[in-house]
Amino acid sequence: MWGFLRKRKRRTLSSTVTKHYLQHKEAARELALARLDHFNQHYNFSWKRVAIRNQRRCWGSCSSLKNLNFNYKILFLPPHLRDYIIVHEMCHLIEMNHGQKFWQLVGEQVPEYRASLAELKLIDKGGHSIERLLKIQANYLSGAIVPVKPVFDEETSFLLSCESCGRSVVCSCNSVADSSSGLDHHKSRRRVEPR
Repeated sequence: MWGFLRKRKRRTLSSTVTKHYLQHKEAARELALARLDHFNQHYNFSWKRVAIRNQRRCWGSCSSLKNLNFNYKILFLPPHLRDYIIVHEMCHLIEMNHGQKFWQLVGEQVPEYRASLAELKLIDKGGHSIERLLKIQANYLSGAIVPVKPVFDEETSFLLSCESCGRSVVCSCNSVADSSSGLDHHKSRRRVEPR
């Protein structure tokens, strides 16, 4: 009955994940700040704060207050993916959406942003465990893996771009003739656009 009077013991965060985060947090901050300075020579943007977090699924974010947040695990990604994430979040300082202007800004410094996005989605499907990220990073650095470029099978799908907005659209129709007739029959198809 008087359970609310009992003091609850606070759990101490001494897990190996937290220890790993604390060990690598400052290295990730130095990396993020160095790459932000590098890319900001082109963009000349301003931000308020850079935070390094231990997140399960998110690689980075930008708040409406112009604060940049990055997952400390970007430290364990291949360099081209780190750069993509940092440029992506930097561009949110100006464009807080994923519209055409945003992707044009990203494309100024990372022209192959679509391929980087596809690679990150593949990594996300397998999870963000440190062991897995270290293996992926080692394979990229050794040359065992080359950056993935999106491949579309010509017989089963087509990559088209909308004439009005420029977004990419994937069609799964079986004939090349269907894709040449315009995007009218593609309106019900799933749009594929970088996030």
